[in-house]
Amino acid sequence: MADTTAAKDDLGATEREIITTRLEKAEALRALGVNPYGNGVSPRHLAADLQARYGEAPTEEIARDPGAWSLAGRVLAVRSFGKAAFLKVRDRSGELQVWVKKDKLGEAGFERFKLLDVGDLIAAEGPATRTKTGELTLEALSFTILTKATRPLPEKWHGLTDVEQRYRQRYVDLVVTPGVREVFVKRAKIVSGIRRFLDARGYLEVETPTLHKPEEAGGAAARPFETHHNALGLDLKLRIATELHLKRLIVGGLDRVYEIGRIWRNEGIDRRHNPEFTSIEFYQAYATHDDLMTLTEELFQALAVEVSGGPVISFQGQAIDLTPPYPRISMVLEAARALGLSGEQALSGAGLGEALARAAAGIAEKEPAWKLSEAAKKSPGEAIAVAFEILCEPKLPVDRPAFVVDFPLETSPLSRRRDADPRLVDRFELYVAGMELANAFSELNDPADQRARFEAQVKAKVAGDDEAMPFDEDYVRALEHGMPPTAGEGIGIDRLAMLLTDSASIRDVILFPLLKPQA
Repeated sequence: MADTTAAKDDLGATEREIITTRLEKAEALRALGVNPYGNGVSPRHLAADLQARYGEAPTEEIARDPGAWSLAGRVLAVRSFGKAAFLKVRDRSGELQVWVKKDKLGEAGFERFKLLDVGDLIAAEGPATRTKTGELTLEALSFTILTKATRPLPEKWHGLTDVEQRYRQRYVDLVVTPGVREVFVKRAKIVSGIRRFLDARGYLEVETPTLHKPEEAGGAAARPFETHHNALGLDLKLRIATELHLKRLIVGGLDRVYEIGRIWRNEGIDRRHNPEFTSIEFYQAYATHDDLMTLTEELFQALAVEVSGGPVISFQGQAIDLTPPYPRISMVLEAARALGLSGEQALSGAGLGEALARAAAGIAEKEPAWKLSEAAKKSPGEAIAVAFEILCEPKLPVDRPAFVVDFPLETSPLSRRRDADPRLVDRFELYVAGMELANAFSELNDPADQRARFEAQVKAKVAGDDEAMPFDEDYVRALEHGMPPTAGEGIGIDRLAMLLTDSASIRDVILFPLLKPQA
C-alpha cells in the first residue's frame, strides 16, 4: 500500500499530522459541549427542495419569502473570510452553498464553527438568499458539526486518481470523483425499470436458493465456488445461475417468473467479468424464443428512454440506436462464410477441419489462432461456435444491437431442438457494443432428451471440462411431471449498466468489485 503519510496539504502538513489535528479538534468540540459524533438531528429539507422552490428567482423575490430551511450534508469546500465563510455542502439530492457568519451564529456558535474541516458532516438552519455572485444560498442561523471526519479527503492534495484505489475505497470515490454517484443512481433506475416492465406483464418476482447441492449447481457453463455446511455435513456450491430452480416453478404452475439476484462464477477477471455479479432471469410459459426477442427489444428501448432520455445512447464514443427491430445474424451461416464453407458443410463437418486450420494460419494473434486449431478436435457445432466467436463477433454491428441466432445443439444443453433442423436449437444471444448482454431460448421440456444431454455433460466433465454441468436428477424428475412450452432469458445487469451509463469497465458499475490483495 502506498505511504499516504508522505502526502502534503496546501500548508505542507502530512496526512498523519492532519489526522492528529482533527482528533484534537474533536476533543475541542467535546470541551465546548458538542459531541463530534452526535445523533438525533433530522434535516427537514434537501438541497433540491431549495432549488425547486426558488429556481432562478432574483434576490428581491427570495427576500419576500426566504423560508426557514433545515439541511444536513457533507462539507466539500470552505471559503473563509475571517468572520464569515461559504461552504459547499452536498446531501443526497445535490449541492448547496451555506453562508456562515459570526454575527448570525454568535460568539459561541462561531467558535464551534471554527473547528470545522472539509469532509465533516454538518447541519444548518436558516433562510434562503442569493449572494452577490448570484448563487442560491442558505444563510445559517444555527450550525452544528454532526460528524468530525478525522481522515482528510484525498482531493485535499492530489485527488483520487489511482483507478484501483477508487474501487478499493468506493466510499471516498463516491464523495470526490465526479459522476460516480450518478452511475449508481442510474443502475438503480435500470433495476427498478426492469421490475416495473416485467410486473406490468404479469411476471412474479421470486427468490431461489444461492447455495446449491453439487448435483444442482447447473444452469450455465461455468465453474462454481465451493463451500461446506458444518451442521448438515454438506458440500455446497454457490449458484452459477438461477435457471433450473426457476423452471421448476414453471412446472409448478407459476407461468411467468423472474429473479434478480447475485451469481458467483469461479472465473477470470477483466473489464467485462467479475466473479460476483448480478443477473436477471425470467421465464414465460407458452412462449417461444421469438416472443422473447420482441420483449427484449421493447425492454431495452424502454430502459434507454428511462435512463438516458431517448432510444439513442452513447457508449465509448459510439452512438447506438436501441429502437426496434434489431437484426438477426445466423451463427452457423456467418461462421461458415468466414471459413469459406456452406452452412450445411459446417454442420456436417465436411471440410471443417481444413477450413479451421486455414483460418488459424491467417491469424497473427497466438491465442485465437490456437483456439481455432483446437476447435478442429471438437464436434462440428462446438467448432462453429468457436469460429463465430473469433472470426465474426468482432464484425457485429456497432451502431445498434444484434440478435445472434441458429446455435448448434452441442452449445446449448438446456435448449429445445429446432423442429425443422434438430442439429440446431431455438436460441438467441443479444450483442450490443461487442458485449453479450442477453441469452435466451425455447426451453427443453422433453425429460428423456434432457437426461441424455445431462449424461453427455457428465462425460464431458470426466474428460476434463470443468465447466460442464452436473446431472440434476431432481430437475429431470420435475420435467417428467410436465413443463409447458416455455421460453426463458438471462440478462447481465452489470453489463447492461455499463451500456446505459457509458462505463468502460464492469468495475465502474459494481460498488465493491473483487480485487487482488494489495502488496
